Amino acid sequence: MDAICSSPKLEKVTLRDIEIPVVQKIRCPNCGSEGERHYISQSQITRTQCPSCDYLMVSCTRTGKVIEAYAPGINPRK
Repeated sequence: MDAICSSPKLEKVTLRDIEIPVVQKIRCPNCGSEGERHYISQSQITRTQCPSCDYLMVSCTRTGKVIEAYAPGINPRK
């Protein structure tokens, strides 16, 4: 049997090894259109995004600290 037809060695997989993303439909805090909030449990990240206005915010689920943010049309505080 050649390498193309050989089956790969299977490893035991537990539920802790599988990351199941949770996606929540939300209203965009920037423009009000329908957006999405992704909860990525294994990396403790929450990503909020809007396809209409290109809003993005990535934050730590545990601490709430903002890791990355982009919001067109919102001026930063001075």
